Amino acid sequence: MSAAVADAAPIALTLPDGSVRTVARGTTAAAVAASIGAGLAKAALAAKLDGRMVDLSLPIEADARLEIVTRKSVEALELIRHDAAHVMAEAVQELYPGTQVTIGPSIENGFYYDFWRAEPFTPDDLPKIEAKMKEIVARDAVFVREVWERDAAIAFFEARGERFKAELIRDLPGTETITVYRQGQWLDLCRGPHMPSVGRIGTAFKLMKLAGAYWRGDAKNPQLQRIYGTAWRDEKELEAHLHMLEEAEKRDHRRLGREMGLFHLQEEAAGSVFWHPKGWTLVRTLETYVRTRLASAGYVEVKTPQLVDRSLFVASGHWEMYGDNMYKIQVDEERQFGVKPMNCPGHVQIYRQGIKSYRDLPLRIAEFGACHRNEPSGALHGIMRVRAFTQDDAHIFCTPEQVTTEAIDYIRLQLAVYEDLGFTNVKYKLALRPDVRAGTDAVWDRAEQGLRDAMAACGLQWEELPGEGAFYGPKIEFHLTDAIGRGWQCGTLQMDFVLPERLDATYVAEDGQKHRPVMLHRAMLGSIERFVGVMIEHYAGRLPLWLAPVQTVVATITSDAEPYAREVANALAKAGIRTDLDVRNEKINLKVREHSLTKTPAIVVVGRREAEERTVAIRRLGGNDQEVLALDAAVAHLMHEGRSPAGHLPPQMLF
Repeated sequence: MSAAVADAAPIALTLPDGSVRTVARGTTAAAVAASIGAGLAKAALAAKLDGRMVDLSLPIEADARLEIVTRKSVEALELIRHDAAHVMAEAVQELYPGTQVTIGPSIENGFYYDFWRAEPFTPDDLPKIEAKMKEIVARDAVFVREVWERDAAIAFFEARGERFKAELIRDLPGTETITVYRQGQWLDLCRGPHMPSVGRIGTAFKLMKLAGAYWRGDAKNPQLQRIYGTAWRDEKELEAHLHMLEEAEKRDHRRLGREMGLFHLQEEAAGSVFWHPKGWTLVRTLETYVRTRLASAGYVEVKTPQLVDRSLFVASGHWEMYGDNMYKIQVDEERQFGVKPMNCPGHVQIYRQGIKSYRDLPLRIAEFGACHRNEPSGALHGIMRVRAFTQDDAHIFCTPEQVTTEAIDYIRLQLAVYEDLGFTNVKYKLALRPDVRAGTDAVWDRAEQGLRDAMAACGLQWEELPGEGAFYGPKIEFHLTDAIGRGWQCGTLQMDFVLPERLDATYVAEDGQKHRPVMLHRAMLGSIERFVGVMIEHYAGRLPLWLAPVQTVVATITSDAEPYAREVANALAKAGIRTDLDVRNEKINLKVREHSLTKTPAIVVVGRREAEERTVAIRRLGGNDQEVLALDAAVAHLMHEGRSPAGHLPPQMLF
């Protein structure tokens, strides 16, 4: 067949419903949408070609799977935000000539663009830029994709004074196609894709804040000004997002942690938490609950050293793969130690003490391990992102035949723990092999499929994340959805065939020969610090009674009720209920307000009448009503409510 005949041959496009359309080579997705129906043609924003997002106007040259992306599609938000970033850049350059544009991607919930400008932007500039953006959207200019010759593109941007764009083009691989997208008279270097026209963005966007940024993220480079925005399909989605942000501000764990007297942070120990008595009580309560769960699931608890000779981290691969994130200590000319960033190498050392038989497996080793990681200062955020943290870590050493059962059992345990802690909406993601990794492809194939099998056996639906696994193995990520709809990645389950090989962990199998165990890395909460921060924001500080660091406050109405108040407080404390006493000479309404601010779940009010009748009046946090009970009944009621979901004793009595 001649080349001309081959070029003229039709191609087959498979649609999402499984039907196949035969079209001429070079047909665009826009034309296919129009052939399906006028409604789809009008709604079409872009297309997915074999899973890759492309412009509607791109000619299709070979057989492919084709999906038309509309505003209802999941991918629509990324398109809207990407296009909004371009419109913001155009608006800025119209309003402030001489400003250079650099990089402007879509991000979760919005977009940003980094600008170089001699004068600083101010918050007063944001409404002006936003208004100009709406003008540009109303013009509804068509997005036009253009392929440029590399040298011509560099010369063009340099002539306009856009030195950052010129640098980007110079640094692109020689095989990269240089594409520019034009919207009316304005254009930008971009890979695309884009929607058909600017008007498709709509007006459901808002500019949110200013921030500083370094060119290409390097502090040695020029400092830029970043403008953040958010964009949505319609006004209803935008309003819902803005409402969520308002709620998030009210729930900010840093403010609530201060008001509740839980912890503080200070510059002299950046990235480390100063836990106050109430905060440490909360941490201990949480750890005790987890310990109880682990004991019932057959785990043993250990403790491993903080400082370990670099040779162990070299052998494990962490020194090479994770060394930049580790703190290192030069002890003398010959010895260098690492402050452990994770617990797994130490757990393998415990496993290796003595000969292990297949009858000893599975062996489940747990640790509340203090870890340190050299996080960039700009990444630190309250207790959510710290440098010193406690990881509720565990490693399951098992035979290959036990892997699926162990993974299933752990997933079920994980979900039960989350439910006890108030998180019932969980999403699952499977992070697959990264580019830089240890182990062969065959090993990774086994590990990835093993986790898929476990999730399938639990009836879970999951999303796969290519390239986001740890260097030694793939992992399941457990993403919790909080009370206002935000997602938090907390627990993980990672399958590892590599570390047992690198650190020479073995067991004697039924055949009498030594074999490598499979190592399952798992953490239910992840970082204790981060999980406490997530819980504070999820509950807006109003923790369940069993978790609250102070469960009740006994408060007097009149001074002559003080002896009885002390008796009540003693009875509650004897029952294991964490109780404070407030006998100050202040009005009861003031006391209630103050203890409500610290989010105490129950205020036990006593006055002259309660003392005479040996009753108490219980006021719940956020409520106006009170429940009057006999003292013994109140103690029994609060004791029952204060029990940990993991056991029958109040948390205080489990320490």
